[in-house]
Amino acid sequence: MSVIEVKVPLMTQQKRKFGFETRMLHAGHIPDPVTGARAAPIYQTTSYVFEDTDKAAQLFELKQYGNIYTRINNPTTAIFEERVASLENATGAVATASGMAAQFATMMTLLEPGDEIVSSSHLYGGTKTQFTHTFKKLGVTAHFVDPTDLEAWDKAWTPKVKAFYGETIGNPQGSILDIEAVAAIAHRRGVPLIVDSTFATPYLCRPMDWGADIVVHSATKFIGGHGSSIAGVVVDSGKFDFSTYPTIAAPDPAYHDLRFYETFGHYGFLMKTRAVTLRDTGAALSPFNAFLLIQGLETLSVRMDRHVQNALAVAKFLKAHPKVAWVAYAGLEDSPYHALAQKYTPRGPGAVFTFSLKSSNARLAGKQFIESLHVFSHLANIGDVRSLVIHPASTTHQQLSEEELIEAGIDAGMIRLSIGLETTEDLLWDLDQALQQTSA
Repeated sequence: MSVIEVKVPLMTQQKRKFGFETRMLHAGHIPDPVTGARAAPIYQTTSYVFEDTDKAAQLFELKQYGNIYTRINNPTTAIFEERVASLENATGAVATASGMAAQFATMMTLLEPGDEIVSSSHLYGGTKTQFTHTFKKLGVTAHFVDPTDLEAWDKAWTPKVKAFYGETIGNPQGSILDIEAVAAIAHRRGVPLIVDSTFATPYLCRPMDWGADIVVHSATKFIGGHGSSIAGVVVDSGKFDFSTYPTIAAPDPAYHDLRFYETFGHYGFLMKTRAVTLRDTGAALSPFNAFLLIQGLETLSVRMDRHVQNALAVAKFLKAHPKVAWVAYAGLEDSPYHALAQKYTPRGPGAVFTFSLKSSNARLAGKQFIESLHVFSHLANIGDVRSLVIHPASTTHQQLSEEELIEAGIDAGMIRLSIGLETTEDLLWDLDQALQQTSA
C-alpha cells in the first residue's frame, strides 16, 4: 500500500496507513512547493528538458526514474497512477488511453506467440472479441470457461497457458467471480490471475486482497464517473514471481537486452509494461484526461455508496413489477451470486445489472421500453453519474454469434441498466411509465 506523509510538528511526525477516503483525496500528490497550488496541476506537455546529456542517458537506460516523454510518463498521469495503486493496495500502476488498451498492454507484456490464456466467458463483448480474434492474429489462443465452474478452470489449463482472466462482476449478466478460489487454482498452476474490476472499483472490491495478481480497469466508467474521459489503468500487486516468465525475466531485445525482473524485482512487470509495451503501442493517457480522472477519484466512495443504494432500490422495484420476467442482480437475496457478493462486495455488487420483459416479442418490447424512457439515457457506456440503458444483444455484444451470446448468458430480451445518482423515486417513476407502454 502506498503511504503518504502528513505535515505535522517534528515531535509527532509519523508515517501511518491512512483510510480509503484519505488516500482517495491525497495519495500520490502534495501541494505544489513553488505556487502552493492545492489541486493537482495539468502538465500539458509532450516532453521534458534534460539537465544534461548524462542525465538524459541515465533516464533512457532506466538507471534513473524521471520524465522522458508523455507517451511513457507524465507528472499528472503519475498522480492518477499512484492514487489508484494506493486504493487497490498495489505496488504500482500504469495508465493507458482506454480500458481495452489496459487489457491489451497487460497481455502483450506477459505473452508471446504460441501462448494461451484461460478466461471467464462472462465478459464484456469487446473483451471477448479482442481475446478471440485480435489475439489470434498475434498467435495467442484464449480458452473460455464458465467462471462458476471451478473445475473447468483447472481442466482448461495447459503448459502453454500463461494467465487466468476474469471480471469481478461479469458484464452484463452480473455474475460474481470467486476470486480467492480461482486465484488458488491459477497459483497452483504457476500463472497469475488478472481481474477486470471495472464494475466494482477499488471501493467495492479489491481483488488483490483475495489473491489476484494484476487488476485492470476501464477508468472511463465509475473511476472517472462523469462520462467525460476515456482511460484505462493496469495495477500490479507486485507479489507474483515472474522469474520464470521469459517476457519479464529474459533479456529483452527491445530494450538493449535488459532483464526487467532481475533489474526491478517486484516492479519488473510494470516497468516492462511502461518502458516497452506502452512506449511501442503508444496508447498513452492524455494529461488532461488524467486530471479529470483525479477529480473523479476524489468522490469515488461517496458516489459508489449512492450508486449501489439506488441500484438495490431499482432492482427490488423491477423484481416486483408484473411486466418484468426476471432481474439479475447479485444484491438480491435470491440471486445465485448473492453469497459471493456478500463476501467480495459487502458494500454492494455495483450498480450495473440486467433484466428482461415479459413479452412474446422480447426485442419489440425492449425497443418500446427504451424509447419510452425520459430520465435514463440510451447509450453505450456504464458508470456515469447519470442513469443509462442499453440492449446488449444488438449493441455492446452484437459482434457475438448466437452461440457466444448464450455462452455469455445474454438473451435477445436482456436490458442492461447502469444506475446513476438521481433521486430514487424519479428513477422508479421513469421505469414504471416506460414499462406501462410496452406491449405484452
